[in-house]
Amino acid sequence: MRSRFPQEHFADHNHADALLMAALNVPAGTLDAFCTQIHALHSNSSLQLKCGADYSGLSSASPDNPMGRVIAVANQKGGVGKTTTAINLAASFAAAEVNTLLVDCDPQSNATSGLGFAKDPDRVSSYHLLMGAATAEEALLTTELEQLWLIPAHKNLIGANIELVDAEGREFRMREALAPLRDRFQFIVLDCPPALDLLTLNALVAADAVLIPMQGEYFALEGVSELLDTIERIRAALNPGLGIEGVVLTMFDDRTNLAQQVMTELKNYFGDKLCTTTIPRNIRLAEAPSHGKAALEYDPRSKGAESYIRLAKEIIERQGSSQPSAVSSQPSEQTLSAEGAQEHEGASVEEMDKTA
Repeated sequence: MRSRFPQEHFADHNHADALLMAALNVPAGTLDAFCTQIHALHSNSSLQLKCGADYSGLSSASPDNPMGRVIAVANQKGGVGKTTTAINLAASFAAAEVNTLLVDCDPQSNATSGLGFAKDPDRVSSYHLLMGAATAEEALLTTELEQLWLIPAHKNLIGANIELVDAEGREFRMREALAPLRDRFQFIVLDCPPALDLLTLNALVAADAVLIPMQGEYFALEGVSELLDTIERIRAALNPGLGIEGVVLTMFDDRTNLAQQVMTELKNYFGDKLCTTTIPRNIRLAEAPSHGKAALEYDPRSKGAESYIRLAKEIIERQGSSQPSAVSSQPSEQTLSAEGAQEHEGASVEEMDKTA
């Protein structure tokens, strides 16, 4: 049975947390190597973030669609929390009484199982949307949260990378499939696979903006630089309005000197595109998918659930500040009162992977 999430869970909670452990020592040279990677990104002109005045994609709402905003959660590096972010961000939007659609674009189907749906080869999925065998309306599933819907995925989706290679307009299949639903949902969240393939390309062409989850570690920068380059090429060839919704640090451990200094360096590089909200390592976030629930359903008072509530609030506030006329339709400060608030790329089809 679908339920409306109790709004009292969005009130600020004064946790009597113990003081954090003393900052851990960082091995000599580790931070220097990370900073070198950051500065290398700075020196690469193709990866420079554009300012808001020159970058139409930075606006929080598409001028052609002031209500529906499509956000692709993408990073080709695996294990950075893309699916966890997609599920819990979408659930937080829904809990704020905003109609939200989560689209599982990953053949692993973790976003589908993470919301309690068993694998079913006969169910209409995002594979059928890409192949033109079904409409998005036919694929919609209701979830336990009253204002959250899901379009599931199936492992057959991996075959779309091969089946669509010679198809006409293959990059626009997801955009065209979702177009009839955009006026029904204020947010559509796309969970992308950990690869820069045709599935991710379809998601980025369909999206208004990209939310990039990443860990605050040295190796994470290499993957992000490739994603930013891909986004820039997609903007140039396929989706000029594609912007960066933000970069969110996941599995963040603020007890370490490295994490704090990495965050400072990323802030210097990404500026206000680095989300104020960080997502901590949290056992409840890891446990929730095994129960087929978002974290705010499983344990709404956990630090992980509260962090995603703050992230949703931050994104909603950004949209509200960019769309003054739409402010009245946004959730109030009381609706999302959990504490805290708050490019680049595209690839031509020839440069994208054409196989799974």
